[in-house]
Amino acid sequence: MTSSPARRRIALLPLDDRPVNVLLPGDVAAVAGVTLDVPPQEILPDYRTAGDADALGAWLLERAADPETVHIVVSVDMLLYGGLIASRTSDDDTRAVLARLDTLREVHRRRPELPISAVSLVMRASNSYSAAEEPLYWTEHGKELHALGGDAHRLLGETEIIELGDLTAVPAEVVSDYSTRRLRNHIANLSTIGLVEDGTLDFLAITADDTAPFAAGSAEQVWMRHWMRMLPRGREVLMYPGADEVGAVLVARALAADAGVRPSFSVACATEEGMTRIPPYENMPLTASVSRQIRAAGATEVPEGGDVTLVMHAPDPDRHDMFRGRPDAVDEDAVAETTALVRARLDAGERVALADVRYPNGADEALVRALADEGLLGRLEAFGGWNTAGNTIGSVVAISAAGVVGRAGGTFDERAARIALLTRLLDDFAYQSVVRTDSGPSLFPDRFPMNDRARVDEARRVIREELGALLESMLPADGIEIEDLTLPWRRSFEIGLTLR
Repeated sequence: MTSSPARRRIALLPLDDRPVNVLLPGDVAAVAGVTLDVPPQEILPDYRTAGDADALGAWLLERAADPETVHIVVSVDMLLYGGLIASRTSDDDTRAVLARLDTLREVHRRRPELPISAVSLVMRASNSYSAAEEPLYWTEHGKELHALGGDAHRLLGETEIIELGDLTAVPAEVVSDYSTRRLRNHIANLSTIGLVEDGTLDFLAITADDTAPFAAGSAEQVWMRHWMRMLPRGREVLMYPGADEVGAVLVARALAADAGVRPSFSVACATEEGMTRIPPYENMPLTASVSRQIRAAGATEVPEGGDVTLVMHAPDPDRHDMFRGRPDAVDEDAVAETTALVRARLDAGERVALADVRYPNGADEALVRALADEGLLGRLEAFGGWNTAGNTIGSVVAISAAGVVGRAGGTFDERAARIALLTRLLDDFAYQSVVRTDSGPSLFPDRFPMNDRARVDEARRVIREELGALLESMLPADGIEIEDLTLPWRRSFEIGLTLR
């Protein structure tokens, strides 16, 4: 069944209700001139309140029945638990969770020609005492539970079962609650791999955020790799670090598949050694995660001459985190080298997208200012510099791939591409690295979400004003303005931007 280009639609069941999971995939679709459908707000989750899993499943079936829908993109965590936080906090038992996978089987039964791409997350174990997105006992035992997972991972090859008390001082009832929820989610992930094998899913990405080389989630990935090797179609599953960007990546994949286009990327980095580094909160070298992000977007990596040159601003070897403030000293050599590389590739006529993975939780301010001074920002195909390296890479690859698809089919929307570029520059650089660092401590209390509506409104006003000033003074605005700014979870960690 083929729809006219003007009426092609993709249906997305997002990871949660935050802008990066709803608005960013919409930006990707818009670049290629395609409409993205997402569920109505009233059935999506709201911070710690889970989404309506039954209503979300019904919505998915409804969208699949529409002949204009050419691809279904599904967050398994949304379908099974009602969102990302609910996947860590809900008490739904394994039987109830697995039954919700039948929605995907039913979509495939009704429209076997309709492609379904899905992402399922490996449950994280935050190395912190923050229960903002975790079970409430995280305030007392979070770091210990994270360490327990790492210690258990190191014992993976041992045959003796060590007493729990020898591993951790966390009370057994807490360990039981936490581990039972992990077991449920792990079984769901294995069952989702089974949907690839039986042909229900056309593509599956299994991703992990906020992990480490030794962690409970990393151990679970060892077991999943076993089944990816054993099942003939299991080898098609991609597993890599990431989370919030995957919806956008799979929308790009859907665009490419529907158009019959396979974008190509050439990866460039000013320092070869930088590609071997393992970024903070991840468990594999940068070169491996970049390759898998490109493949997940339905694209291919080529040594030279790709449709897009993906320039990587390599991770800081000292593993500085922008969330904890600007680095004490700017690495002027690294900034100069990446700036020179971007300039050279642009001057050679290449389409250049920049993935700034120097620091987690914000772009390298010195790099962006250097690019602005040389008039290079507006010439970029895409930019990213937010949260983890995986988040950044995936969003940059997705927007760039959508541009390739749009140009190939004559549906490329240049205005949408400029809005996508400016949204990331405003969020990842102007907000995360400048405004949040400078004004955040005075605008946001230590505890969140903020319940004082007046304080929320004041924070929104100040942030919008300061972002507007940066947009006007140094970013390639090209007549685009901030139409709306939200604080979706009433905290400093993320903003929602609508540009016009």
